[in-house]
Amino acid sequence: MRSHYCGDVNETLVGQTVTVAGWMHRRRDHGGVIFIDLRDREGLVQVVCNPEDAESFATAERVRSEYVLQIEGEVRLRPEGSDNADLKSGKIEIVAKRLDILNSSETPPFPLTEQAEVSEDVRLRHRYIDLRRPEMLQKLRFRSQITRQLRSFLDDNGFLDIETPILTKATPEGARDYLVPSRTHAGDFFALPQSPQLFKQLLMVSGMDRYYQVVRCFRDEDLRADRQPEFTQLDIETSFVEEEDLMTMMEDMIRKLFANVLEQALPNPFPRMSYAEAMARFGSDKPDLRIALELVEISDLMKEVDFKVFSGPANDEKGRVAALRVPGGVSLSRKDIDDYTKYVGIYGARGLAYIKVNDLDAGREGLQSPILKFLPDEVVDAIMQRTEAQSGDLVFFGADKANIVNEALGALRVKLGHDLNMVEHGWRPLWVVAFPMFEWDEKSDRWTALHHPFTAPRESDLELLETDPGKCLSRAYDMVLNGTELGGGSMRIHRADIQSKVFELLGIDKQEADDKFGFLLEALKFGCPPHGGLAFGLDRLAMLMTGSASIRDVMAFPKTQSASCLLTNAPSSVSDVQLKELNIRLRKLPTTDAEAK
Repeated sequence: MRSHYCGDVNETLVGQTVTVAGWMHRRRDHGGVIFIDLRDREGLVQVVCNPEDAESFATAERVRSEYVLQIEGEVRLRPEGSDNADLKSGKIEIVAKRLDILNSSETPPFPLTEQAEVSEDVRLRHRYIDLRRPEMLQKLRFRSQITRQLRSFLDDNGFLDIETPILTKATPEGARDYLVPSRTHAGDFFALPQSPQLFKQLLMVSGMDRYYQVVRCFRDEDLRADRQPEFTQLDIETSFVEEEDLMTMMEDMIRKLFANVLEQALPNPFPRMSYAEAMARFGSDKPDLRIALELVEISDLMKEVDFKVFSGPANDEKGRVAALRVPGGVSLSRKDIDDYTKYVGIYGARGLAYIKVNDLDAGREGLQSPILKFLPDEVVDAIMQRTEAQSGDLVFFGADKANIVNEALGALRVKLGHDLNMVEHGWRPLWVVAFPMFEWDEKSDRWTALHHPFTAPRESDLELLETDPGKCLSRAYDMVLNGTELGGGSMRIHRADIQSKVFELLGIDKQEADDKFGFLLEALKFGCPPHGGLAFGLDRLAMLMTGSASIRDVMAFPKTQSASCLLTNAPSSVSDVQLKELNIRLRKLPTTDAEAK
């Protein structure tokens, strides 16, 4: 039906007859001549319809926005001075000889020819139209290019592309599973995979040696801008390697990706930082290194002060008191500070103390803060020295449980960086390493895995599994880019006895371990090689590389933040017949007073 894509018609085809097909993007009537901008996947081309060709001209008068057209015509150079440098086809136009309407269109729910303010709900409800917009098409094309580059690298390095099951067994991996009832096994359920973790480990036991998969994964969790209930990851596992081997190979892959797709050079090697250092300096295990602001530990300075807000956390082994210096921060108004106080409240902080450094040389008289009256001169002087405060700066303080201080000041650091234009241009990758194996969950009164239960402990820390699990470090590693975790992974436990011990520490007794992971424990007894891997979030990677605000902008058919599909109205109810086949009876939900009315 066509000889060329619209965007591929150029000056090399002048004098030739071509056939193009696509959507009517824009129509303009100029002095008896009709101009049509025809759009397809590759771009736009200008078509000229002259009244001398009565039939095609009459048809051109009938076309409207988003009509599907087929046009045959001769390529000619545009008149001098009318070139469009923004189009690949901007030096030529097609003089129509034949114009056919392949399909009409109702008026679209939003315009595609201009940057209109359209709600995301409307865009998602009519996603097939939204995807026609050139910027959306370009993002999905870019995503395809990313995937192609990653596959090429892994293929060239001996990795095998192997599919793993989608219908599998429910396992605890940190989020809720999506469950699928079995018709043939009444009362039993499959689970959609949160990741192919166990299957890729079994592939290493099988001797596949190097595996990868671009795989769909599912997690029933609360959503944010960079989360979806179903998402795509590049999953990788390899045998007979140490973490250094794997990390070097993976950063080489990402460097080549950025060089080939964005023509951007990333550092070689990527810098590395321990989890402990990242939390101490940035309050986050995925720090954005483009922002120069850092947290400063001052717990030791606050232990003897009379101000309980500070001395309490300072003397609590699980507490922390930290400062965050903001260069030039005295310009922040009281309203600004109140707004930032509300912001850190989202992360559990009960307040946000501050000191404005109006004139450092004037000593206490040059400082402004409601908390100064609680702090002796020597403590104030020590704070100024340790934070390296200068005249014109503002120092924020966080004092609470360490995790609350880290989350609150870590988030505040990033927000201030963006609000005050303190974000460097460019790309700042980082490996975060030396994660703790476990963290203590006070609500459930037990240890939980910081990554997942299959992460290997450091060889030197094996004894700590028995004596002090909280000090045991893992062989995990996360790749971080501009404050976003691109990928995370670890060396895996390849010995059944160690895996059983980790399950025991996590409160998974032998019966539960056999029930949920018996197949893995059995496999580890049959010559499992040392192995490790990681998974990259393909959606996040595409979001970062395209400069998108949300992963929904780089996914063809995403869900909303309430995990629903506005296009298909999923999830939806099913018939009683289907429920009966699945041996499921729905429990009637209680109605609210409003629903009853």
